[in-house]
Amino acid sequence: MTLSGLLNFIDGLWSSCGDERIIIFTTNHRDRLDPALLRPGRMDMHIHMSYCTTHGFRVLASNYLGINGYHTLFGEIEDLIKTTEVTPAQVAEELMKSEDSNIALEGVVKLLKRKKLEGDELFDEGAKKVGIQEAKRQKVENKRRVSVRINSGKKTNKRRCS
Repeated sequence: MTLSGLLNFIDGLWSSCGDERIIIFTTNHRDRLDPALLRPGRMDMHIHMSYCTTHGFRVLASNYLGINGYHTLFGEIEDLIKTTEVTPAQVAEELMKSEDSNIALEGVVKLLKRKKLEGDELFDEGAKKVGIQEAKRQKVENKRRVSVRINSGKKTNKRRCS
C-alpha cells in the first residue's frame, strides 16, 4: 500500500462514519513517518509506550496478583527492571501464568534475567561488530594512503592498490 492509499483510506473512514472512531497506529520509528500521516485530524493523540518501570511493575502486580504491599521478590525484580528493557506486556504475560504470586513473580525474575542476558549479548555483539568495522575501516584507510618510496634517490608518490 502506498502512503497516498493509506491517507485516502483514513480520510475515507472519517468521512463515511457518523460516529467517532478510534484508530490505533503503532510504530517503533515515529521519526520515519511522513508528516502528512501525523498531522492533526489524522493523528490527534500521540502516546509514547516505554519499557516497564518499577512503578509500572507495582501497578501490574497489584492488578494481576492483588499484591498492594510488598513481596520478598520485589527488590530483586525492581533492580532487574532498572537495568533491563522489558515491556509491560511481557511482564503482564508472566504475571498471568499463575495465580500463585510466588510462582508468577519467580517467572518475572526468570524473564528479566533472560532479557538482561540477551541485552548483554546484543551489546557484546554490537561492540564486536563496531570493533570489526573499525578494523576494516583502518585497513581500507591504510590501503588508500599514498606510500612514499625512495626510488633511486627520488621520492615518488605511488598509490597502492589491492
